[in-house]
Amino acid sequence: MLGESGKETARYFGYECVSPPADILLREGSYLKFGDVTLRVVCTPGHSFGSVVLLGETEVFTGDTLFAGSIGRTDFPGSSDREMQLSLRKLLSLSDFFVVYPGHGLQLRWVKKTG
Repeated sequence: MLGESGKETARYFGYECVSPPADILLREGSYLKFGDVTLRVVCTPGHSFGSVVLLGETEVFTGDTLFAGSIGRTDFPGSSDREMQLSLRKLLSLSDFFVVYPGHGLQLRWVKKTG
C-alpha cells in the first residue's frame, strides 16, 4: 500500500503507480505469525513514513531502514533524516545478538561492542 509519499517517490523516479488497499495495517508492537515464527512490528520511519522492521527472537528484518554497511536514504519526498536517526537509536536499543536481514546486501551478525 502506497500513501501519498510513496506515490510521490514513484513519480520522482518516473513511475506512475496504482496501489491497492492494504489487507491489514501494521502498528508498533503488533505481531505477525508465519507458521511457527512470530515477528513483532517495530516502526522505524525515516527512509519512508511507514517503514517497519520485523523482530524475531534471534533475527531482525530491517527492510530499507538498514542496509549492509549503510542506511536507507533520507532525501526522498516524505523521508526524514531526524526520524531516521531516532529509528536507528531504537534499533541500537535492541538485544546485542541478532542476525540482521537488511533491505540490501548480505545478512549481518548484530554484535554491539561495549566498553
